[in-house]
Amino acid sequence: MSTPLPVVADFQSALLRKARWRPLEFVVWAAAFALPLVMPSHSLLVNEIAIVALFAMSLDLILGYTGIVSLGHAAFFGFGAYAAALFAKLVMPDPTVGLLFATVLAALLGMVASVTILRGSDLTRLMVTLGTALLLLELANKLDWLTGGADGLQGVVMGSVLGMFEFDLYGRTAAWYSLAVMLVLFLLMRRLVHSPFGATLKAIRDNRLRAMAIGIPVVSRLVVIYTVAAGIAGAAGALLAQTTGFASLDVLAFDRSADVLLMLVIGGVGWLYGGVAGAIVFKLLQTWLSAVTPQYWMFWIGLILVLLVLVGRDRLLKPWTWIGAGGKKGGAA
Repeated sequence: MSTPLPVVADFQSALLRKARWRPLEFVVWAAAFALPLVMPSHSLLVNEIAIVALFAMSLDLILGYTGIVSLGHAAFFGFGAYAAALFAKLVMPDPTVGLLFATVLAALLGMVASVTILRGSDLTRLMVTLGTALLLLELANKLDWLTGGADGLQGVVMGSVLGMFEFDLYGRTAAWYSLAVMLVLFLLMRRLVHSPFGATLKAIRDNRLRAMAIGIPVVSRLVVIYTVAAGIAGAAGALLAQTTGFASLDVLAFDRSADVLLMLVIGGVGWLYGGVAGAIVFKLLQTWLSAVTPQYWMFWIGLILVLLVLVGRDRLLKPWTWIGAGGKKGGAA
């Protein structure tokens, strides 16, 4: 039974409307690129936020848009970090070539690892994805002659970006470099999720059996989106290694995967700006709380997350609405 042409046209026009840029978005991105110039002392923080926001968006591709829960997304982040650092140290220091190299390698790893998420329940996928990250962590620890082991990979010297912009001590070049890469990959992800391909991902997320029944090639879609998400996570890891000149076991640790999940809980899943918002809030809270209470900052972040789940995202900043809600839910957490 064929689909009527007017229905197809309406569906395509709806996707185009969702993909259309709003004026506020231009303002937000312009402000982001202006921050290293306006507040040069905070350029390193801007750089870090851009990197973790890109990492969070890559996880949202498989979690928010496809419904695949993962506790091992740090595997691709760390793999990209080590690939970029080793490429700069052993082959050539060009950051753009190294970034492309790390992204491709991480995507290939994601394509191979995608077989682990094709079968089983959500709990099974959680354990298998976590196992993948732990395997890479132990491998990086054992290959100390290559990765530096527990001491980390040191002596990574990066060349200038595009042969013109050298990395400075204040981190302004690093911030603009990470923001530029983040914007390019954001445009790619935005185009992807607002395309017919992205619509099939949402169908798989909502009901995999029904998606298979209407003819959506579920397996190939899962492999493709997992590969893309892994490549983007690898790019985020490569940016971290390139802008800090260092890669250690920390990039593969469980904390990385847990933190990026917390960012999506804060910002919301199923929309790309949720990863950006979650990364901004999480990193600012982490920076501020660790300065105020160095020993207990994780307690306060945990408390905020509990409140977020209990009262909802929309009402968290409105304490007067917490009492007498009558069981009403706020924004989806």
